[in-house]
Amino acid sequence: MAEALDPILPSDIDDLTRAVLEAACARELTLATAESCTGGLLASLLTDMPGCSHAFERGFVVYTDAAKSDLLGVSPALLENGGAVSQPVAIAMAEGAIQRSDADVAVSITGWAEDVGDPERPAGLVHFACARRGGYTHHRQARFGDIGRGPLRIECLSVALKMLQQAVEL
Repeated sequence: MAEALDPILPSDIDDLTRAVLEAACARELTLATAESCTGGLLASLLTDMPGCSHAFERGFVVYTDAAKSDLLGVSPALLENGGAVSQPVAIAMAEGAIQRSDADVAVSITGWAEDVGDPERPAGLVHFACARRGGYTHHRQARFGDIGRGPLRIECLSVALKMLQQAVEL
């Protein structure tokens, strides 16, 4: 059970987190996160589970375009052309987290939590990617709608954890 985050998390998130960490430990795999709209919440969750948090290698909180470039090596041209909330950027973030860490599996999250007045950038649009060292990178797009910043972050945790679980169990 997550200690610090337990009061705010649905039990299925708690169960999924434990399953991901236990599977990673059993396979001697380490995990990394590259987070934008979740602001490090996933990394916090993965380090909040007693007994298996050692499977977490590191987290990157890359809220700005500059941080995505500086910390993960995301091309400024990629950010400029497709925008920070896009499939190519999510993939570049996950692959950058693999390249700039010792982790075996990395997941990225980039999205719009709120309406920014642009129909091309709707509230609740989130792109995820999960990369496995020496393997594939999987992308997923979700449209959660304008549900608010907190609920969006919780929904993102669920998607990212399921992607991690799938990658770890390969």
